[in-house]
Amino acid sequence: MNASAPAALFTPSWHAELELGYGRDGATTRPTLRRHKGPLRVQKHLYAEGPEVCQHIIVHPPGGIAGGDRLDISASVGTGAWAQLTSPGAAKWYRAAGPAYQHLKLRVEAGATLEWLPQETIVYSGAQAELHSDIELLGDARLLYWDMVALGRPASGERFDAGHFQAQLNIRRDGQLLWHERQRIEGGDGLLDSPIGLAGKPVFATLLISGEIDSELLERCRTLASAVRGDLSQLPGLLVARCLADEALHARAWLIELWRLLRPALLGREAVPPRIWST
Repeated sequence: MNASAPAALFTPSWHAELELGYGRDGATTRPTLRRHKGPLRVQKHLYAEGPEVCQHIIVHPPGGIAGGDRLDISASVGTGAWAQLTSPGAAKWYRAAGPAYQHLKLRVEAGATLEWLPQETIVYSGAQAELHSDIELLGDARLLYWDMVALGRPASGERFDAGHFQAQLNIRRDGQLLWHERQRIEGGDGLLDSPIGLAGKPVFATLLISGEIDSELLERCRTLASAVRGDLSQLPGLLVARCLADEALHARAWLIELWRLLRPALLGREAVPPRIWST
C-alpha cells in the first residue's frame, strides 16, 4: 500500500427499522405488532380519547438524521381499528457529505382509520434528505396525513443554501393511485424566493384527509385567521390543504386548527390534541 495515500474515511451511520400493527379487540384498538431494529422506538401506547383510538409516539433517540442514516417505518391498521401516530419533537436532518433516507409504508384496512401527525421536519443547510412515503388504503379506510418541512434555520440566520430535500408521496386506494407527488428542492435554488416557488417562505406544510366536505365547511377552513399563506382544494375522495409560513409554529397552528374542523366532519370524532404537543 502506498504510504502517502490518504486513509479511508469512515462515517458511522444508523439503519433503524420500526414495524407496527394495530387491531380491533371489541371496543378497543390494541397494538398487535411492535418490532424495532436500531434506534427507533415507540413509547407506551396511550388512550387519551378512550379505548377506540390507540396513540403511539414514535421516538428516534439519536435526535437527528445524518449522512448515510436510513429510517424504515411501517404501520398496518386492521379492520375497525384506529391508530394515531405522532412524534415528541422535530425531526432534524443534519448537514452531511452524503444522503440520508426515510421510507414510510402505511397500510389501512377497510373500516380502519390512521392519523399520521408528526411534528415538523427541519432540514439543515447542507443536508441531503431523501424521503419516500407509500400509503395503501383498502375499501372505506380513512386517512389523515400531514407533514411540515422547515428549510434551514431562519431563527439562527441560516438559509437553505446547500444540499437538497427530496420527497415522494404515493397514496393508493384498492391499488388505484389517488395521490402522487414528487419534489426536489436544491439549496440556493431560485425557486426558494420566487413567487412561483416558496416566495421566500422557509416552511411549507401539507394536510391530506380522505373524504369530501361541503362548500360551507370548505369556506370556514379557508377563512381561518392565521399567519400562514394557505388554501385548500377538494378533489374526488381527498381534501388537500397546503401552506407557506415564516415559522414552523405558524404552520403547525394552522394544521391543528384545520384538524379541529375536519376531524369531526370526516372522521366522526372531536379533535383532542396529544399532550406531547404541549411539552
